[in-house]
Amino acid sequence: MSGTQTGGRGPYRTGVRRREQLIAVAIDVFGEQGFAGGSIRAIADKAGVSHATLIQRFGSKEGLLAAVLQEWDRRTVENGLADVSGLDYFRRLPEVMAAHQDNRGLLELFTTIAAEASSPAHPAHAFIAQRYTTNLATLAGHLREAVEVGDVEPLTPAQIQIEVRLVTATLDGIGLQWLLDPSTDVVAGVTTYIDRAIAAWRGRR
Repeated sequence: MSGTQTGGRGPYRTGVRRREQLIAVAIDVFGEQGFAGGSIRAIADKAGVSHATLIQRFGSKEGLLAAVLQEWDRRTVENGLADVSGLDYFRRLPEVMAAHQDNRGLLELFTTIAAEASSPAHPAHAFIAQRYTTNLATLAGHLREAVEVGDVEPLTPAQIQIEVRLVTATLDGIGLQWLLDPSTDVVAGVTTYIDRAIAAWRGRR
């Protein structure tokens, strides 16, 4: 079998590396200028490719943003959430947040885009809203699993929804505080909150 047919070698691998490089540049530009301010042309210029090349690879500015946020999700899973469930999923969140500190550009980008996209008129609004919906559903699924196996006391669906929104708010809030003040102890903050949450979930009657 030739290199052109093998996932790990030849033109295919070169194309994957080039895509990763373009996404890395987009992370930098969007992180510095936000989604609204970061133009496709600026990204293309910084990457040393044509505007047409970026459009051909990603379809649109929104498509490039989707690729960037998919990279965020991929790194999140690789940073400790791939093979855990139930309460262990929540216990791993401090490690995930610590890993995000090594990817400041991505954290800046997500924080900026999430704020910008709160407006329904923003082109990334639907994408960000769906991403939050998916993440909340994932957290809720793991908390339901903890209830089902008896690791925590029973919680109603409404209580589960409130708890996972509080977890999400804590992660987003501590991430933002760290961006503003790098002396913020992200791991200690998230660990403290998760420990208190699990204790509360176990203590409910």
